[in-house]
Amino acid sequence: MKTKKIWANFSVRNLERTTKFYKQLGFKQNGESDQLTSFFFGDEKFIIHFFLTEILEPAMKGPISDATAGNEIIFTLSADTKEEVNQWAEEIVQAGGTLVSRPEAFGEGYYGFVFADPDGHKFNVFHM
Repeated sequence: MKTKKIWANFSVRNLERTTKFYKQLGFKQNGESDQLTSFFFGDEKFIIHFFLTEILEPAMKGPISDATAGNEIIFTLSADTKEEVNQWAEEIVQAGGTLVSRPEAFGEGYYGFVFADPDGHKFNVFHM
């Protein structure tokens, strides 16, 4: 499989507090909306999006772990086409992963699915 970009998504309860915190620490903001705030991390400008929990949970097809009680990172892998998304889904099953959701359209211009690796760590793959 080939991916051209990877970024992280975290769940938060208060966007304003999160934005203020990361700006105060000197991170460059990548953008914001009523659903998320986003920042660049490191020299390679790795992106972490901080989504409101009520936005991220339905997209991940289940509850998000309480980060205060444990750790959970949901990495998003981008695909160039819808066909590549479908190919990834097949390859993940063949490799022993579990599809949490089948490839589907969601939001405006998004197509993807959620999978879990053999240890249960969730990722999503999508084309936008």
